[in-house]
Amino acid sequence: MASVEIDDVRKSFGNHPVIKGVSIDIEDGEFVILVGPSGCGKSTLLRMLAGLEHITSGEIRIGNRIVNDLPPKERDIAMVFQNYALYPHMTVADNMSFSLMLAGASKSEIEERVKPAAEILGLSNLLHRYPRQLSGGQRQRVAMGRAIVRDPQVFLFDEPLSNLDAKLRVSMRTEIKNLHQRLTTTTVYVTHDQIEAMTMADKIVVMHDGIVEQVGAPLDLYDNPANLFVAGFIGSPAMNFLNGRLDEADAARFVTDDGVALPAPADLASARGKALVYGIRPESFSLGGPVELKVQVIEPTGSESQIVGLIGQTQVTCVFRERVMLAPGETLNVSIDPRTVHLFDAGSGIRLRD
Repeated sequence: MASVEIDDVRKSFGNHPVIKGVSIDIEDGEFVILVGPSGCGKSTLLRMLAGLEHITSGEIRIGNRIVNDLPPKERDIAMVFQNYALYPHMTVADNMSFSLMLAGASKSEIEERVKPAAEILGLSNLLHRYPRQLSGGQRQRVAMGRAIVRDPQVFLFDEPLSNLDAKLRVSMRTEIKNLHQRLTTTTVYVTHDQIEAMTMADKIVVMHDGIVEQVGAPLDLYDNPANLFVAGFIGSPAMNFLNGRLDEADAARFVTDDGVALPAPADLASARGKALVYGIRPESFSLGGPVELKVQVIEPTGSESQIVGLIGQTQVTCVFRERVMLAPGETLNVSIDPRTVHLFDAGSGIRLRD
């Protein structure tokens, strides 16, 4: 195991910069997830960490070594890819042990490493099978087993669950998290799915357009987003945003651009006069209150009612634990706890703090 330090790393393809000065400290044994929309640079950063892409500038350290110029095989990392990358003509056991065979490990050493890895991943009864005889989840476990037997300092995962169906993704999230808790190996995991990031990570790195927007524990990012991008990206359904300003006469009231009054945090009176964005999470609405919501769509999920409607002319999403029986076009009265509201500067996108 080892810590990982990414220090002002940049990457350009020709004159086009894709990583614009990223710095991240990853502690020994930590599970860190790089998350962001497609094209934000997260997979490129992971490939640079693996040695599969050259670094334009900056430094990457694994443990005490600067690895910028080391080939992948000398970095003591193991990578699990999105497409499994299994050899179709080899059995599960041979796929898992192939890197050890290339390294000249003895037959007994290979068996000593493959057997416990297969037991951890529930593959003991599948070692004689070929990839074509396995399900998608089983193939992904084989790819993980191949990484485990190498006993690396760092595991790298590049969107390993994106090819699986929704139910299997949920169970595999649990398996990967449980695996990390057992092995405690430093892990860097890339995904565009913020639910994966929230449920699995010790620390999340939110990336956008080649930069790091915010780093923190999952619930810290959810409760205290640094800016509009993080607020809108972390959380499902996403945070609702309404444009407007604080009331000049009463700073505890926010007035939207179309004249709807909403409760606001009383400790941000200094933002009077500024163009602001009002952020409220879907679950922060309560039934009954002074705010009128014109219902457009009702989506019952069983445990919750998700309602899409209009506050003034702005579309918002509300989530209620109660079952709400309404028809589109009807009006629902809701309330908002001002303690759950976030205000953002409309120009910079930065969240206002008291």
